[in-house]
Amino acid sequence: MIPGFNLRTRIFLLITVLAIINISGSLATILYTYRTQKLYTSMVDRNVTALLSTQKLENALVLQKGLTTYFFLTDAPRWLNQLDEYNQKFLFWLKNARAYTDTDKARSILNDIEFRYIRYIFERDKVIKMYKEDKKEAGAKQHWEVRKQFISIYDLCDEFKLIQENSIIKTRNSYKKSAKLVTIIAWCAMPAVVILIFLLSFILYKQILEPIRKLALKSDMEKSSAPEANEIKVLSKRVNSLVKNINDTHVKLEESRESLIHSEKLAQAGKLAAGMAHSVRNPLTSVKMRLFSLERSLNLNHTQMDDLDVISEEIRYIDTLLRNFLEFARPPTMQFHLISPSEIVDMTLKLLKHRFESYKTDVKVKRDKMLPAISADAEQLKEVMVNILLNACEAMGEKGTILIEEKIVPFDSSQYSSGQAAQISIHDSGPGISESMQEKIFQPFFSSKEDGSGLGLSIAKRVIDEHGGKIIFESEKNKGTTFILQLPF
Repeated sequence: MIPGFNLRTRIFLLITVLAIINISGSLATILYTYRTQKLYTSMVDRNVTALLSTQKLENALVLQKGLTTYFFLTDAPRWLNQLDEYNQKFLFWLKNARAYTDTDKARSILNDIEFRYIRYIFERDKVIKMYKEDKKEAGAKQHWEVRKQFISIYDLCDEFKLIQENSIIKTRNSYKKSAKLVTIIAWCAMPAVVILIFLLSFILYKQILEPIRKLALKSDMEKSSAPEANEIKVLSKRVNSLVKNINDTHVKLEESRESLIHSEKLAQAGKLAAGMAHSVRNPLTSVKMRLFSLERSLNLNHTQMDDLDVISEEIRYIDTLLRNFLEFARPPTMQFHLISPSEIVDMTLKLLKHRFESYKTDVKVKRDKMLPAISADAEQLKEVMVNILLNACEAMGEKGTILIEEKIVPFDSSQYSSGQAAQISIHDSGPGISESMQEKIFQPFFSSKEDGSGLGLSIAKRVIDEHGGKIIFESEKNKGTTFILQLPF
């Protein structure tokens, strides 16, 4: 059949070639299926959805223009109520379009639309105010200026639609090209597979199955075992080896059960994150828009402006937390820069000032001097401290005490030559953590609270690990809990 090779080599070569062809075909099929699903998702869930959102966006914009004109003509208040309704619809479809946009150019256009729309609302409200004050002529004159802003926004919407249409065409062409390639590979592979299967079947029958049958008959008649130096013995050893491998694989599968359960929980985080995005981000955007309008339209004193800045900062912080939660399964890239951990502590305490007052919590900071600067992501570390401090407040209830102590301690790590770290200890006067829970508090989705997500401390540990540091906790029943953060210089 194949001169110059023994039986084992011939079978091995045929099986190898057959396996390569089958594996290549399987991989091509898997790749094609994956790309097809990806292209379908990209086209339907992104490009088409973004295109439809833009159409809705244009409709809401055009209707707002018409309603403003109706109010000018009739002075009927109902047109203003509908105007506010379509303003909310415009913001909704703008957020929807942004959620399904994955190119920098498209995002830039949406950002430009949002910026111009804010200006458009501001100027339009001035026109409406003139109409209400019966300044028809001045309002009509200003109305023409507002129309120019309307046209610029409408043109940007058309430009965004064109990008989505081109993306759909590109996706369709890519799909056709992939389908053609897979078809060619399949037609080329089928004849080769048929020939190789025929050769392999012939060899297996003539040189393995038939000799085994004859050997069995001969052994039965002679009551003797087969000779030691033969390929049957090698085959027997191979079967025994396969049985052993199966047993080993079974043991490994049992050991990986917990890892698979953990992966399923991570998949649930994606669904939870999507729900949060739908429920929180839309009203959050509306609040941001309203704050911007208030800032431009009201004459605020210095104290009120400070309050408005604090509100804006809090909204930005909520948006940051939401984004980090959505990216739990895919952790965000750390943004390292030099900052003192003491500054992060101060920012966190300022952020939670009102929360401490609501719990009547007494917070004390023990600090000889400001800690030296380290390379760190301030936002991520602030989130870690916020999580620990809020957990402490909830555990203590009202009139608890929190002591934050800062100092420099030795640190053993091969990554950092200085051998020192900034240590921040957060001690509360709560009831402590039970021994049954202490081994699980850093596990994702484990929470002792009925409404807790169980992600806070697991994210905190991941953040500290990515800083090359350590997070340690000490707890005694009825004596409180201490969380120790060590961040190397």
